[in-house]
Amino acid sequence: MQFLKTLFWALLIGLAGAFTYGNWTTVQIHLWGGLIAEVNLPLLLLVVFLLGFVPMLLAYHAVRWRLRQRLASSERALNDLRKAQAGSASSPAQDPGDAPPSARVEGDATRPVDQP
Repeated sequence: MQFLKTLFWALLIGLAGAFTYGNWTTVQIHLWGGLIAEVNLPLLLLVVFLLGFVPMLLAYHAVRWRLRQRLASSERALNDLRKAQAGSASSPAQDPGDAPPSARVEGDATRPVDQP
């Protein structure tokens, strides 16, 4: 598999070299104040490509970082809830019938009220 990756990058560099060799012309860019900048076409294309690619790459990494932070925060909250639930589940729940007669509610239909 490493051979295929190397072959792919070698072909890509070869194509870029052939494109650069075939299009090695100067382009005149008219700037303010009557200035003229003569730039090679491959360099101009590389600069324009990077002007479009770099901001989108930065936005992608910012969104990815923000989503990882949100995921980590949610995982921490979930772990806290699991720990809290495990702590309450370890103590046995009390049966309402185990309470002393004075603690029982009179209107409770499930348990009769003890009359002295």
